[in-house]
Amino acid sequence: MDDMINRRREDRLQYRWPVWFAENFEQSLAEGLMVDVSSGGMAFVCNADENCPQMGQRLTARFSIPRFDDDDFSDMTSFTRTGHVLRVDIVNAFLRQVAIQFEEPLSLKPCEQAGVEILHNLNLKY
Repeated sequence: MDDMINRRREDRLQYRWPVWFAENFEQSLAEGLMVDVSSGGMAFVCNADENCPQMGQRLTARFSIPRFDDDDFSDMTSFTRTGHVLRVDIVNAFLRQVAIQFEEPLSLKPCEQAGVEILHNLNLKY
């Protein structure tokens, strides 16, 4: 497990927020819950049903992450990204954790953005 963490090019923002996904957004969308996200991919948990993605499947996901700026600390930035399923892990009999790699990276690094917010909030307190 440590080897896997060390090979990552960037830290992931651990964040719990809804994710909507499908092979094609013209189909009905399934819902998952984000586990973590980086500029290159994300992991989410979803039901282990007919909508659960399979390894290697092309998938489009719509999700939001916190956006931190000087005016509003509760604002969100929304993204729609297409990617490929790298891994599907069994959480339990009802849930699966899905990891996807984006075809096009996000324009920001979510974990770095969150770190800036934490530092900014600390400076406001003092």
